[in-house]
Amino acid sequence: MTCSLVFIKKRKIWGAIFKKIRTNRLVRVFFGCLAAVACGMLYAVYLSTYHDRKFWFSTKQELEREITFQEGSGLYYYYYKHMLAAPSFERGFYELTIDNKTVSGQTINAVERLSLYPELIASFVYRVTGSQDFVEPVYFYVGAVFGLQAVYVTALFVCSWVMSGTWVAGMLAVAWYVINRSDTTKVDHALPLRDNWALPYFSCQVAALTGFLSNNISSATEMFCYLTMSATTFTFLLVWEHSHYILFIQGLCLFLLDSFDLVPPRKVKTAAVGSHLISVGRHVVTPASVALGQPMKTDHRLEDGQIGEQPEVIYHVFHTLFFGGLALLFEGMKYLWTPYVCMFTAFGVCCPGLWMTVFKWVKLKSIHPVTTLIYMYISLFTTLLQYCPRVLAELSDLPEFYDPDTVELISWIRSQAPVAAVFAGSPHLLATIKLCSGAAVTSLPLYSDVNLLKRTEDTYQVYAMRSAEDVYKLLTSQKTNYVIIEESICNELSFNKGCRIKDLLDISNGHVVYDKGEIYSFSKHGRFCHEIKMNYSPYTNYFTRVFWNRSYHVYKVNSVISFQY
Repeated sequence: MTCSLVFIKKRKIWGAIFKKIRTNRLVRVFFGCLAAVACGMLYAVYLSTYHDRKFWFSTKQELEREITFQEGSGLYYYYYKHMLAAPSFERGFYELTIDNKTVSGQTINAVERLSLYPELIASFVYRVTGSQDFVEPVYFYVGAVFGLQAVYVTALFVCSWVMSGTWVAGMLAVAWYVINRSDTTKVDHALPLRDNWALPYFSCQVAALTGFLSNNISSATEMFCYLTMSATTFTFLLVWEHSHYILFIQGLCLFLLDSFDLVPPRKVKTAAVGSHLISVGRHVVTPASVALGQPMKTDHRLEDGQIGEQPEVIYHVFHTLFFGGLALLFEGMKYLWTPYVCMFTAFGVCCPGLWMTVFKWVKLKSIHPVTTLIYMYISLFTTLLQYCPRVLAELSDLPEFYDPDTVELISWIRSQAPVAAVFAGSPHLLATIKLCSGAAVTSLPLYSDVNLLKRTEDTYQVYAMRSAEDVYKLLTSQKTNYVIIEESICNELSFNKGCRIKDLLDISNGHVVYDKGEIYSFSKHGRFCHEIKMNYSPYTNYFTRVFWNRSYHVYKVNSVISFQY
C-alpha cells in the first residue's frame, strides 16, 4: 500500500513537471511565431515604403510607373494587364496560349514560354475578390510581390530558429538580410522578375526540409513538413524556368547526406517483414540488436557537443558551400546564396550546441549556456543599434527616378506609330515598349529560348560593323517596321574592353585583329549605329529617321527602297 502511494505521488510530480515543460514550450513557440510574422510584415512595409519613395510611385502617372519596371521585367506586368482587360479569365488565358501579337511573325504559348503563372494567379485573385473596387491593379500586383518577400524572410527566420532552438537567431537572420539587401534581392528595382516570385517558395521549401530532417519532431509535424515541401516544390517549379537547376543542387546535398549516413532513412517507424528490419528515428535496429538489451540514445544534451549529429545542420553546410561556389562563378547566384549565409551565420552565433561542439573539438572547457545566451542578445542588439539608423535613413532619403527620354519615346510610339507596327531594339527596351504601348516586337528578354536569342543577335547587328544592306535584310526578315538605336549601347564607354556588346559582336563577326597583345576592330564597313547618323547613302536608301532625342534614335525600315547617290 505504501509503495502504491509513493508511486502515485511520484507520477503526479512527474506529470506536473511534464505539463510545465509543455506549457513553457508552447509559450516559446507562440512568441517565436509572433516574432517571425512580425518580422515578415515589417519587412514588407519597409519594402513598400522604400519603393514608393525611390520611384515616387504614388505620385507618378501610369506610364511613368510602368517604366520603373526595370531589366525587362515590365513584360510580365503587361500580361497581367492583358488578363485584367480580357472579358473573362478564360478568354484571357486562351489568348495567351496562342499569342501572335507579341513576337513578330510567331505564335507562342506565352504562359508556358514565359512562366506566367504568377500573373494568372494574381489576375484571378484580383477578379474574384472584387479588389478592383478599392485598389488599383498595379498596387495589387506590387503588393503581392512584397507579400511574398515577407514570406521569404519569415521562412529564413524559421530555418535559423529550428536549427538553433531560439527565435533570437531568426531575428538576427532577418536583420542581416535587410542590411545586405543589395546582395540578397533584386525586388527593389525589378519587381516582376521570376525569381522574386519563386524564391519565397524555395525558402519555404528549405524551411520545411529543415524541420523534416530534424530528429526531435513528432510524426504529425513531420507529415506537415512533408506536405509543405511537396506543395512549395511544385509551385517553385511552376513559377521559375530555372528552378530545376536549383533543385538539382539541393538534391546533390541530400545525396551527400545519405551517402555519409547522416540522414535518417525514415522518420516514421517502418517494418519490413522480409528483412525483419525496424527503423526507429535515425537508428536502424535489427532483431538481434533488440534482443533495446542496450538502450539507444536518440537525443543529446548541450554538454555533449553533438551538433554534428543534427542532419539539418549538415544539410545547410552543404547547401551554403555549393551555392557559394556557384555564386563565385555566376554573379546572379549571390541573390540565392547570400540570404542563406545570413540565416546560417545567425544560427552559428545563437546556437549553444555549436559553441559546445567547437569547445569540445579544441579541447577547451565548456562555457555555461547562459554565457552563450548573453552573447547572442548582445549580437542582436548591437546589430540593430548599428544598422537601424542607416535603414531608416534610406526611408528618409528622397531620390527620384526620372527618365524623360524613355517617356518621350513611348509617347511618340503611342501617338505616331501605326498600331500594327513592329519594333526592333534591345530586349529590355522592347519589354518596356510592349508594356507601355502594346506594340509587337522582334525579341523578348528571355535568355533560355534559342530562337529568341538568335533574333536578339540579329537585331544587335545595328551596333556591329555591318553594311546597310546586311542590317536591312536581317531586320526585314523579322518583319521590322522601326528599329531603335540606343546611345548607351552605341557609345558605351567601359574599361573592360572586349565585354561590351559591340565588342562581342565584332568577335562573333570576325571583325577583330590581334596585334602584340592588343585587340583592334577592323571591317571594310563602319559601325552601323555611327554611320547611319551621318545621313548619307546607302543608309538613307534603306532607313529613314523619324524620331530622336538624347538617348534614342528611331529609324523607319523603308518598305520601298529608293537608291540615291
